[in-house]
Amino acid sequence: MRNLIKNAVLQRFSCILCLSLFMYTPQMWAAEAKASAGVSWQVGTPIATYWAGPALTDAVARQMVEGGFNLVWCRSEKELDVAGRHGLRGLLTSGLLKPESLDDHKRREQLDALISRVGEHPALYAYHLIDEPSASQFPSLGKLVAYLRQRDPLQLAYINLFPTYANNKQLGTKGDVATAYKEHLRLYVEQVKPSLISYDHYQFRLKGDSKQYFLNLAMIRRAAQEAGVPFLNIVQACTWAPNVMRVPNPDELRYLVYSTLAYGAQGISYYVYAHANHHGSLVSLDGTPGPLYHAVKSYNREFVAIAGELQPLHSLGVHHTSMREPGCEPLPADALFHLDSSRSLSSPRGFLLGLFGAVERPTHVVVVNLNYAAEASTSLVGPGELELFDATTAQWASAKKAVIELTLPPGGGKLVRLAR
Repeated sequence: MRNLIKNAVLQRFSCILCLSLFMYTPQMWAAEAKASAGVSWQVGTPIATYWAGPALTDAVARQMVEGGFNLVWCRSEKELDVAGRHGLRGLLTSGLLKPESLDDHKRREQLDALISRVGEHPALYAYHLIDEPSASQFPSLGKLVAYLRQRDPLQLAYINLFPTYANNKQLGTKGDVATAYKEHLRLYVEQVKPSLISYDHYQFRLKGDSKQYFLNLAMIRRAAQEAGVPFLNIVQACTWAPNVMRVPNPDELRYLVYSTLAYGAQGISYYVYAHANHHGSLVSLDGTPGPLYHAVKSYNREFVAIAGELQPLHSLGVHHTSMREPGCEPLPADALFHLDSSRSLSSPRGFLLGLFGAVERPTHVVVVNLNYAAEASTSLVGPGELELFDATTAQWASAKKAVIELTLPPGGGKLVRLAR
């Protein structure tokens, strides 16, 4: 009798094992092998994307390419094919990319089938999961992110977070602005373990700017550094509440792009590309480009070029010469790079210096004119001979001295480094 029971158990185990092996597709085996080998998603070319765009047709894709975008939203596998034809990376949306899919056998099979079909698609870059989740959703999202990472380690599981001005109920945490948001970020990193931190912040109002923009940038930068992952900033590019929020002009949008660069982001996104009940967007609902679209044609390329130069480096510090809003840190007196105050026009907004280096000593600096209403000139002083980066040609030019004169457009910036 003991042998009969033993044989029955072995036979049942063999059947279960064979069934499990049968259920694994070649794509699943490949994903397991990649995950075991430590292969994972990487940013690659820095991200230039948008929020709320039209369905992706060949005509829209050509407009995206002309606009300098390199990551587009795809609502179907067919749209992934369109993205691929134009050399664009795709962010795939699907109703299956939800935590509840893991708890339902049928939906889980459908999710696995989706991953098997699209996982090797040359245009696929990321799966979109959710926008602005509460901390109460982090545990289930963490399970989904881990599941996707196991099944398809080369793709990003993309989630976008609330800004600092979200309330405690939205964030799912308690305390004042900084306390609640810091805890929100801590829980997100700890429970979701993201490969990239994305957030949005919109501060251009009819009655002046909000005072949390740099606080949000600083807190996201720190959370990303502590997690060892890159971050992406979604910036305001329209109004959805004309009685409260204003449409930024091209100079203000340049300011958002360059301040994001100075804080070390590897991605820029615009809210919105084109969407109903949103005004002043990059593109109108009929597809006609507006002033901001024509502006980002150069901004996107400049962002990608500069972020690409900074990608191998670490963000070592971000300092303001004049602004003292929450999150703004002054430049230390012993900073290796500093501005010659005698040659810099005084401004209440002043300049921003983002310092970068391979180790603890900065070798690169992004200098930003924080006055988005007027051009500004200054002199950057470094610890040795300096070189200036031309973001339009991706070429470095030597200043042949330790001081370099900079004339920056409203909200604009430049990348400078120590000569090699």
